[in-house]
Amino acid sequence: MDSTVITETKITKNTLLSDLKQLTKMGLSLSVVFSSVAGYFLAVDVIHYPTVFLLALGGYFMVGASNAFNQVIEKEPDALMKRTKNRPLPTGRMSVNVAMTIAILFTLSGIAILYSINPKTALFGAISIFLYTSVYTPLKPVTPLSVFVGAIPGAIPFMLGWVAATNHFGIEAGMLFMIQFFWQFPHFWAIGWLQFEEYKKAGFNMLPMNTKDKGAVKQIILYTSIMILVSIIPVFKLSGVFYIHPITAIIVAVLGFVMLYYAVRLHKSEENIDARKLMLASVLYITLVQVVYVVDKFLH
Repeated sequence: MDSTVITETKITKNTLLSDLKQLTKMGLSLSVVFSSVAGYFLAVDVIHYPTVFLLALGGYFMVGASNAFNQVIEKEPDALMKRTKNRPLPTGRMSVNVAMTIAILFTLSGIAILYSINPKTALFGAISIFLYTSVYTPLKPVTPLSVFVGAIPGAIPFMLGWVAATNHFGIEAGMLFMIQFFWQFPHFWAIGWLQFEEYKKAGFNMLPMNTKDKGAVKQIILYTSIMILVSIIPVFKLSGVFYIHPITAIIVAVLGFVMLYYAVRLHKSEENIDARKLMLASVLYITLVQVVYVVDKFLH
C-alpha cells in the first residue's frame, strides 16, 4: 500500500477518534464516571468489580450521549465562541446525522448496561439524559435558572453509584445528590464569569441575573457556604448509614473554605484570574471530597 494512503488513513482514524472524544467530552465524562464509582464504593462493604466496570461503562455512555445531544442542539452557538468553535460539528468535520447516531447509540447502550445492574440505576441515568438534553440545554439562552436545572442531572452521578450498589434511593443517596448539587453553582458560575463575554455572544445566560458583578459573586459565596454545610452533615449521623468521622468533616470543611476564600477574593477583585482560581479550586474540592469520603468509609 502506498505510504501516502497509509498516512492519510492514520490521520483519518486519529481525527475520528479525536472528534469522538470532543463530541462526548471525554474528560468531563471520565470525571462523572469517577463520581459514580466513588458513590458505589461508599455503599458497599465488598467491591464487586464487574458491577464497577458496568457502572463506569454505562455511565460514560450516558454522559457521552448527553454531551453529543447538547452539541447537536448548540451547533450554531458553538460556532460563535472561541472555546467551542473547533468542535466537530461547527467545523463541519462531523455531520449532525453522524453525531445524532452516536448520541442515540450511546443512550441505548448506556441504559441497557445500567439496567443490567438494576432498573433504578438505568432510570436515573435516563432521567439525567432527558433533563440535560431536553430541559437544561434549551433553557440556556432563555434564563439563568438553567444552571439550577442543569445542576439536577449534574448531581445524579454521585448518587447513581449508591443506587447501583443498593438498588435503593434513600436518605444516603439523597445526601450524595445534595452535596454535588450545591457544589455545581459556584463551579459553573465561576466558569460563567470567565466565559461571560463568549456566552453573551452565543446568547447564553449563565450568571445569576445575567450580570457580571458583585451581586453574582454574593450568590457564589452563598452557595459555597451551603455546600460546605451540606458536605459535613454526615458527621452528625443524620444521613442513614452514610456518615463520616469528625476529623473527616474537618478536612472536608477546610477544602470547602479554600473555595470560599477564592470566592471572597473574587468579590473583592472582580478579576478573571480569581474566578479561574475558584473554578480550579472547585474541581479539586469535589475530587478530593469524594476520595476523602471513600477513605473514611473504609477506615470505619
